Amino acid sequence: MTLSPLIRLHPEDNVLIARDGLALGQAIPDLDLRVRAQVPAGHKIAARRIARGEAVRKYDVVIGVAGRDIEPGEHVHTHNVDLADIHRDPGFCQDVAPVDYLPEAEQASFMGYLRPDGGVGTRNFIGILSSVNCSATVIRNIAAHFDAQALAAYPNVDGVAAFAQTSGCGMSSPSEHFDVLRRTLAGYARHPNLAGVLIVGLGCERNQVDALVESQGLAQDPRVRTLVMQDTGGTRATIAAGIAAVREMLPAANACRRVPVSARHLKIGLECGGSDGFSGITANPALGAAMDILVRHGGTAILSETPEIHGVEYLLTRRAVSRAVGEKLLARLAWWERYTAGQNAQFNGKVGHGNQQGGLANIFEKSLGSAMKGGSTPLQAVYEYAEPITQAGLVFMDSPGYDPVAVTGQIASGANLICFTTGRGSMFGSKPAPTLKLASNTPMYRRLEEDMDINCGRVLDGELTVAQMGQVIFEEILQAASGRATKSERLGLGDHEFVPWHLGVVS
Repeated sequence: MTLSPLIRLHPEDNVLIARDGLALGQAIPDLDLRVRAQVPAGHKIAARRIARGEAVRKYDVVIGVAGRDIEPGEHVHTHNVDLADIHRDPGFCQDVAPVDYLPEAEQASFMGYLRPDGGVGTRNFIGILSSVNCSATVIRNIAAHFDAQALAAYPNVDGVAAFAQTSGCGMSSPSEHFDVLRRTLAGYARHPNLAGVLIVGLGCERNQVDALVESQGLAQDPRVRTLVMQDTGGTRATIAAGIAAVREMLPAANACRRVPVSARHLKIGLECGGSDGFSGITANPALGAAMDILVRHGGTAILSETPEIHGVEYLLTRRAVSRAVGEKLLARLAWWERYTAGQNAQFNGKVGHGNQQGGLANIFEKSLGSAMKGGSTPLQAVYEYAEPITQAGLVFMDSPGYDPVAVTGQIASGANLICFTTGRGSMFGSKPAPTLKLASNTPMYRRLEEDMDINCGRVLDGELTVAQMGQVIFEEILQAASGRATKSERLGLGDHEFVPWHLGVVS
């Protein structure tokens, strides 16, 4: 099958997407035009003349306006597209469609760890948290002790993971930053992928260990233990005490076994990074198709990255199950507008270097693809960063677009697996919830196959439809949730990707 060198996404679009790189002067016979520049794969060319000030349309959505007259066959990108922040009617609840939920007996299953509180884990770690940066070295040393040799007698334990962080003191308290940090730490402490938890503090920090445990309802959790360096005897004594504490936890953790559980226990964090012009054609809509399947099976899809729905938020407010849910989403966007005022931030238009190199001109174009990860089911709820997610179905958790910060919040909210789409090739992994990485195009997948789990470029290559690719992704999710190691796990990623959101002044 011969595929056209250009992709038309909607009949009303005035731009086309280059399937492969286009040469200057290359003829496009079926459109009776010649390419007026060398155009990389994934970038746009004008399908017809676009007058200065006229809307540039992709998926029949306005992604900007022409900064000058653009002739047919010209490269359409940052050099000739200006931002156009057009108000769109939120149309609360207008596009809510019923979901054809499967009966419990027909729901897919995976092999998970059923915890006493009813949560279900996809992995079985022991986690060590630092209340403050001052105890970060100590927890890393405790975790480092438990190498493969030390854990050889505990084959059912996936590892001992240290979640060090750079805050916890020198900050305003009470404050939003302080609340977010505590909420994030508590979300990890109660995460179903952790069979045991040790929290280590210094002793004089603002984020006191006892107050953290008490304020977040962790005091009665039998899995949680604590140490304070100034009470224990200093660095070496605390490392020794921490090693002893973890050793005591290992037998109970090793006694945990995987059992068959319904896919309704899956909470999938959705992330994209290093996007390209194909992300919104292959990986993101295919992941959205997989999330539609997951929701039918009773599971939860967690869309995040608030700056990356900017300009297309109406696609979600129209699917909100209530006006209150839609208005909560708009309130978070209004917060971001105040938060980023006067800053050269992605929310205010520009996307990163990799996104631009991949063919995305601005945040509206990136948002158009990014929002597709959530699929088409109703938006059930909106949560703040790291807030526990209790509602099944498609939900939204407020977060930055920065990958490690967004994923940290999703895991703290309860995500037990992450699906990460990329067009440029992000090298990312996470603990205690593993990450599956979805490549948007075949050349990148082949170049970085050691890091990429799923090749969504098969859609672009004409091998699979978006719906078929979604089914493949869903089946891969079940396998990964059941314990099959992801590529990032095999490479040992995830120890340095715990990055809670820093909001406040450091003093």
